[in-house]
Amino acid sequence: MTIPTNGAARATGRRRARTALVAGGLAAVAAAVFGAGLAARGTGELRIPAPGTTTVLRAAVFAALAVHLGELAGTRLAAAGPAPRPWALWAALGGAAASAGQILLLAEVSDLDLTATYGTRDGGLLLAMANGFALAAGCVGLGRPGWAGGPLALVIGAEALRAHPEPYTPELGTALTVVHLTAASLWAGGLLHVLRVAWLRGGGRDVLARYARLAGWLYVALAVTGTCSALRRLPAEVVFASAYGRVLLAKLALLAVVSALAVTARRRLARGGDATAHARTELAVLAGVVAVSAVLTVVPDPHWLSVHSAVLR
Repeated sequence: MTIPTNGAARATGRRRARTALVAGGLAAVAAAVFGAGLAARGTGELRIPAPGTTTVLRAAVFAALAVHLGELAGTRLAAAGPAPRPWALWAALGGAAASAGQILLLAEVSDLDLTATYGTRDGGLLLAMANGFALAAGCVGLGRPGWAGGPLALVIGAEALRAHPEPYTPELGTALTVVHLTAASLWAGGLLHVLRVAWLRGGGRDVLARYARLAGWLYVALAVTGTCSALRRLPAEVVFASAYGRVLLAKLALLAVVSALAVTARRRLARGGDATAHARTELAVLAGVVAVSAVLTVVPDPHWLSVHSAVLR
C-alpha cells in the first residue's frame, strides 16, 4: 500500500478546495439568477423587474466589499511574511462597475434618463456607492490602501440607507445594516485572505488562529443584528408565505452549516490540528450566503403581504 507524502496530501487538499469553491460559486450564481423568482412563486406579491440581473449586481457589490475589507483586515492578521498578490484594486473596480450597472438597470426599468435617475433616492445612493468604490480604487492605485477604509464606509452607509427605505424607524434599520454588512464582509473576506496567506506559506496555522479570534466577535455581531433586523422586517404570520421569509429561512440554513464548519475548524485549531480544509469549505458555503443575502435585498417587503392578508380577512 502506498502511503501518500505530505506533498501528495497537500495537492489532494488543494484539488478538493478548488472543487468546493467551484461548486460553491456555481451554486451562488444559480441562487442569484433564479432565487428571487423561485422564492416569490405562489406568494401573490408584486413582481420585481429584472430580479435575476439585479441580484447578480447586488451580489457583486457584496463580494467586492468582502474582498476589499477582508484584505484590509487580513493583512493585519497575517503580520510579517510572504503575502499574496492584492485583489483590492480589482474588487473596488468591480464594485464600482456593479453599482453603475444597477444605475443603468434602474434607468431602464423606470423608463428614465440617467440625469433623472440620479435624482431618485435609489439612483443617488447607487451613485454614491459607485463613487465610493472608485475612490477606494484610487487609494489603492496611489499606494495608500489603508485610506480605502473611508470610501468603503461611504459604500456601506449608502447601501444601508438603500436597503432600508421603510417608514418605521429607518435610522435603527440603517444602523443594524451597517454593523451587519461590515461584520459579514470582514468574516467572509477575512477568511478568503487568510486562506490565501496560508496557501502561500504552506500552512499559516497562526494566521488562522488569529482570524478565528476575530471571527468569534464578528459572529456575535452578525447574530445580534441579523436577529433584530429579521424581527423588525418579517411579520410572523408570513414567514412561510412571503418571498422574504422563504429566502431568510434558506439563509439561516446556510448559516447553520457555516457555523458547524467554523466550530469544527476552531476545535481542530485548539487541538493543534490543520483546519484549512474545513475553512475552505466554510468559505465555499459563505459564497452561497452572499448570494442569498443579495436575493434578500431584492424580494418585496413582507409587510405588504401581511397587511394585504389582514385586509382580506
